[in-house]
Amino acid sequence: MQGPAGAVSGYAAPMRRSLLIALGLLFAIAAGPLWVGVSGAVSLDGDWRTASRESTGIAPDAATVREPLVQVYAARAWSWRGLFAVHTWIATKRRDAARWTVHEVLGWRARQGLPVVVSRADLPDRRWYDAPPELVAERRGDDVETLIDAIEAAVARYPHAARYGLWPGPNSNTFVAWVTRAVPGLAVDLPATAIGKDYLAGGGVLGAAPSGSGVQLSLGGLFGLLASPVEGFEINVLGLVFGLDLSPPALKLPGLGRLGPRGGQVDRAAIR
Repeated sequence: MQGPAGAVSGYAAPMRRSLLIALGLLFAIAAGPLWVGVSGAVSLDGDWRTASRESTGIAPDAATVREPLVQVYAARAWSWRGLFAVHTWIATKRRDAARWTVHEVLGWRARQGLPVVVSRADLPDRRWYDAPPELVAERRGDDVETLIDAIEAAVARYPHAARYGLWPGPNSNTFVAWVTRAVPGLAVDLPATAIGKDYLAGGGVLGAAPSGSGVQLSLGGLFGLLASPVEGFEINVLGLVFGLDLSPPALKLPGLGRLGPRGGQVDRAAIR
């Protein structure tokens, strides 16, 4: 018969394993955001009123490029949010249009009782309050006019135009993911740090991945699994993504995002 000491030791080993697993998960979640903070990639003491919103010169001048274009951008979110997440938006330019149109969600508008979805003529490659944008995807050519039609239709159908939730959504990344799911021809691999992309707008549990391909299981954007030929394999824990992409090979980690080369979503030679 096992005595009290044996019973205690029998419980101790599983408890230690559980504790080590919990500490390992906590480290995996926190390490990336801590590194981003230490690296200085995010300003934690700036003033948004004086932060730069200047163009970075990534996008071609709409007035000098005739062909239709679609670009998807991401930039580190403002202040401490940028340790974990990026803000994403979509820019479109129709054939012979002299200006770009930017489609995005602005959370502050919800506090003023305004629709959070904004589509307006603007520079597509502006800094997001000091944070430089990354060109996530670009599509150009005659068939892009059809993509723009589909994008505008998806923007108009977004079900949370009067609602905003910083975490786990619906937020700016939920909106962009809604549009890219509705327009699979874009085949966009949104950054792993686009927290909110896994919140299935409309309250679903099962759907396509944000690229419009593959399959995704999501429990309110807090927990989920994703498998897609575009995004690879992703696990969502509290909105933070751990993932593995095979083409090209890359790891996806919370805070850090993609570690490895990005696929052929952007023809860098064709940007200018």
